[in-house]
Amino acid sequence: MTNNLTITETAIPEATTVKDVCLFLTEYSAWLLGCGTTCVRLEKNVTRIARAYGKRVDLTIMPRHVHISVWELDGSDFVTSVATIRKTPISFNINTRLSELSWRIAESGLSLDEARRIFNEIVSSDSQNKWLVLILVSLANASFCRLFGGDAYAMGVVFIATMAGYWVKTQLLGKGFDLRPTVIICSFISAVLGASCSLFSLGTTPEIALGTSVLYLVPGIPLLNSFSDMLYRYYICSMSRFFDALVITGCLSIGLCSAMFLMKAGMF
Repeated sequence: MTNNLTITETAIPEATTVKDVCLFLTEYSAWLLGCGTTCVRLEKNVTRIARAYGKRVDLTIMPRHVHISVWELDGSDFVTSVATIRKTPISFNINTRLSELSWRIAESGLSLDEARRIFNEIVSSDSQNKWLVLILVSLANASFCRLFGGDAYAMGVVFIATMAGYWVKTQLLGKGFDLRPTVIICSFISAVLGASCSLFSLGTTPEIALGTSVLYLVPGIPLLNSFSDMLYRYYICSMSRFFDALVITGCLSIGLCSAMFLMKAGMF
């Protein structure tokens, strides 16, 4: 792939081999894709790093793997490496810090050893407070309930339903559970709790509480990334992300409909 990105070249303080650069870029790409970046952002970051180390790079991005080839500028040597994309939760924190690392390498002339040390620190220490994230996600979903016209009772129920479902989600994913059954379980739990307004005749908008209790599970980032990849002609990755989002949406619907049937709410 070609890239017209222009950066300010900075001399790297020590020589780097094609193999070392290729292995670093492969691991870097696997993590960056795993935490939720778009294909075009990955291509720009990888190209920026390779140019900083005086190398030329081509990469092929597939739904589950990334294939990287690194050349010397004169074509005297090249190495190819393939890595499986990391299965990690989407993290804007890691995504942003890895992108910042690519600029530090390009502008500050970091050695490859130093870049690798910083990279390992980034991927091994996500500074997010899990309890704070839990509360913020719950507040955000309660706010969505209000935006859709929910009253105070509905907002309170949605807050509790989101907190319970999101906590279960983090626990299951942390133990290695597959995302699809996890979404079914979490949407079922949240929808059962979300039906409390209808069950106990709380407030005047029980249907809004039920409908918005599972919104935190909607795969918005995969859908947005799919659209971005389509615009930049990464069609295979775009379709893969789109179908992954459809599957997750279907799992969400299964859990929601099961809860509605159990609680005798809504269409049932």
